[in-house]
Amino acid sequence: MGRKRAARSSDRPCKVRVAEWSEANGFPGPGKVSAWTAHGRPDARDGGRPRPVCGATMDRMRIGGTRRGRTGTVNDAGGAGSVDDKGAGDAGARRGAARVGLAVVVCGALVMSAAACGGSGGTSDGAKADTNAAESGGRTDRAAAGTADPTRVPGVGDRLQKQIPAKSRQVVAVYGEGRNDADATVVLYTKSGSTWKKTRSWEGHNGKKGWTTDHREGDKRSPVGVFTLSDAGGVLADPGAKLPYSRSASFQAPHYWAKSHWHDFDYVIAIDYNRVKGTSPIDPTRPEGQSKGGSIWLHMDHGSGTSACVSLSKSGMEYLLRTLDPALHPVIVMGDRAELKA
Repeated sequence: MGRKRAARSSDRPCKVRVAEWSEANGFPGPGKVSAWTAHGRPDARDGGRPRPVCGATMDRMRIGGTRRGRTGTVNDAGGAGSVDDKGAGDAGARRGAARVGLAVVVCGALVMSAAACGGSGGTSDGAKADTNAAESGGRTDRAAAGTADPTRVPGVGDRLQKQIPAKSRQVVAVYGEGRNDADATVVLYTKSGSTWKKTRSWEGHNGKKGWTTDHREGDKRSPVGVFTLSDAGGVLADPGAKLPYSRSASFQAPHYWAKSHWHDFDYVIAIDYNRVKGTSPIDPTRPEGQSKGGSIWLHMDHGSGTSACVSLSKSGMEYLLRTLDPALHPVIVMGDRAELKA
């Protein structure tokens, strides 16, 4: 009995500290902490309050793939698990001292985990989009690592793969989410020897109505295909582009457009679809005729679909401008995922 009283006594300082922090951060206050620290879940004493978003309650900290609760083991399968409440009495009391010790150790971890989930640390929207896309692309790459052919651009079938010039060492691949979808992922691959390696990726957008293999002026769909990348420009000064860069106020989006679109053309890379290479992206010449459309560019993103261009974050455009090198013969391979694989 003396040992049990000592365990309850040593429990109080940590419970007080946890209670103070919990109330300050929207978790149960004094008198309710035991419902969270003992079971890792709410009960009648806290009004059935749901678990914290981060899942960082005291007893739910993961240890060796399982979590110990007051009366049993919580199964991690599916993330939720279940608690066996049978035989709770003496078994729970005997585990009390060990549980309190664990609570003391993880008090700091609880605070740090919640703080990490709560904010971006001042990261810009563009940088977050870059980071999220890079992480998502990384997971996809790792999952496919066992089957992918490193001598091929991932996700591109024979038809388009054969259109990539043998001398090209840089490929910008645009993976549209669907034929009628405006969301896309933009990935830069660099060839080393005979192997294509992913360099960077970004979230982006394509034509607001999706993709087409027969682009027409005003159809609001981006053309599917393999195109060279020869020229760049924009409203802003040259950020250090390796491609020929033309700065001009003529790139400025008209101010009768939505304000969110005003900076779309601060940076531009011309996609060589129905245009004359070696000219400014704003050159109006269309060798295949006006009906086939033109002025299809990589440009800055405004958060939704485009007229037919491909858009990505400002930081992504700056990176591409500084990286795409005429000596490496960069091309863009673009389309919805199904069409790319065909």
